[in-house]
Amino acid sequence: MRFFEQQDEARARTRQLLLLFALAVLALVLAINAALALTWRLVTPGFSSYPAYFFTVNTVMTLVFVLGGWLLETSSLHGGGEKLARRAGARKAWPASRLEEQKLCNIASELAIAASMAVPQVMVLDKVNSINAFAAGWDEDDAVIAVTRGALDGLTRDELQGLVAHELSHIREGDTRLNMRLAGMVFGLEMIFNLGVGMCERGDNGQRSALALPGLAIMAAGFLGWLAGRALKAAVSRQREFLADARAVQFTRSKDGLGGVLRKVARAQGGVAMPSLHPAVQHMLLVAGGARAHWLDSHPPLAERIRRIYGRTMPTLNDDQKQGMADPWGEVARKDTGE
Repeated sequence: MRFFEQQDEARARTRQLLLLFALAVLALVLAINAALALTWRLVTPGFSSYPAYFFTVNTVMTLVFVLGGWLLETSSLHGGGEKLARRAGARKAWPASRLEEQKLCNIASELAIAASMAVPQVMVLDKVNSINAFAAGWDEDDAVIAVTRGALDGLTRDELQGLVAHELSHIREGDTRLNMRLAGMVFGLEMIFNLGVGMCERGDNGQRSALALPGLAIMAAGFLGWLAGRALKAAVSRQREFLADARAVQFTRSKDGLGGVLRKVARAQGGVAMPSLHPAVQHMLLVAGGARAHWLDSHPPLAERIRRIYGRTMPTLNDDQKQGMADPWGEVARKDTGE
């Protein structure tokens, strides 16, 4: 795996998508201005001109809703990664009394040193038997890595290293903060749509007010903006997953660590959607969604992630299979390719 090239590619695509996100917000402002201008022409007899500051007020109010929604959503996520992880059902790891959790904490410390970053708080999702994990927190100071019971029980040490390295990459690259901010922006775009819906609602007398016509225009523009925002946020998230995969291979210098995790998940998944966790952390998980690609998915298909790690299609793994047994030619292939 040429992990440095894949990291550069993922970062470049992320920048392009963030630019498109900003352009989508600008397009929404223009669309609402155009819709309200057309509405004003239709409802004003003998139209001659627009009121003073008509477009300025429309632009400011649109941005107030978008940015206000962003502030509301992101402020609800403040309180640290540990608070968010507890909402998802996680608890602090107990390394002093549980051997597998001591191993997890040791791995987190080792990889944090290798990545030149602070050791995150390690937590465990005891009630989740599938293999998964997530990272949360605004920055390294309040960062948390939560690992499921299924991962602790079903992964080898090397695979657990790959999983933790993936989550450390999300923290190091600021992905948790980026995802939270994009989620806030999408919520702000949704508020524009909800404003239009409210303007179109019938009153107590069963009649719609004069605001229904501009409300319909705002609702249409808001829906398109919200849909574009969701699609772009999902596309950014997919690129950050590719980046975290490449960083995990860089940190561990092993394809079979994270690769083995994803191959075991692919076997357990079997084309069925992964068990869902708390909605607040769904987009932060190591794996989420089904086996088929969808343009609103926050994660790439597992088969594509595995192919990028190994440079070729690989079979799935059972929980009790070891990498050497499942991929007897892996070492030869690595020597042949110089990776």
